[in-house]
Amino acid sequence: MTKPFEIVNQRLKRVHWKEFVCGWGAACVNITITYPINKIILRQMLTGVTINNAFNQLRTEGLFYLYRGMLPPLMQKTVSLSIMFGVYEEVRRSLMDEMKINPYYAKAIAGMTAGSTEAILMPFERIQTVLVDKSHHKRYKNTFHAFKSIGAHYGIREYYRGLVPILLRNGPSNVFFFVLRDEFQMRLKKSNSAFNQSIKEFLCGALIGVMLSTIFFPLNVVKISMQSQLGGNFQSIYKVFKHVYRERGGSIRNFYYGVNASIIRSFFSWGIMNCAYIYLKDFLN
Repeated sequence: MTKPFEIVNQRLKRVHWKEFVCGWGAACVNITITYPINKIILRQMLTGVTINNAFNQLRTEGLFYLYRGMLPPLMQKTVSLSIMFGVYEEVRRSLMDEMKINPYYAKAIAGMTAGSTEAILMPFERIQTVLVDKSHHKRYKNTFHAFKSIGAHYGIREYYRGLVPILLRNGPSNVFFFVLRDEFQMRLKKSNSAFNQSIKEFLCGALIGVMLSTIFFPLNVVKISMQSQLGGNFQSIYKVFKHVYRERGGSIRNFYYGVNASIIRSFFSWGIMNCAYIYLKDFLN
């Protein structure tokens, strides 16, 4: 009779650790390059200002504050992308190889599972929002100070303010990304040139990233609005949506402040991430 320990050991041996490592490495490259653009977008989401005003705010604050708040997304995104690719592949392979589920169903379930699992890291996203908000510049010195102070004053629950929009964003966006990426790769011919193939992988990730970031942009605005609040009652996503809608002149169009910078960021961010992931995967294999 097989012992429980032996069963666990056999499963661990089947875990494809390379997917987790490649996701982690791709996130490191991506965040380091694109963080300044991301900060401009967060400012626009938070305050509803134009891209020029957001840029001028950061320029006025100086280089010292430019990378303020980078540690939370760096810590979060490296682990998040590791989970995204690693959990996705583990679930997809298990469903297709062991349960013989239709590939598209398997991808959808795997994408939703990976996206929901990523949500456990949302405290980092929460702290980043607080640090980017200039009204908290003097209140919190750095990432660790913000983590400690918020937990001590408001409790652990405060780290998870804005969980619902994150869940609504993560799962569906993961499903779309993996399904569309596979469709692109099946239809694009493999190039003999490493450079040309890298360009194709970059454009594949970039175009999907632009589409997804635009679709889910209003949801991110609601999430940012929720997370800019410290303490008090947790408001429903519907109530926050109505508040932002009225605050911005009763126009859905005004939900898209920052979308131009978001498109630019997503183009490079997802392009770099997808290209780096494929490169690292080929390297490890």
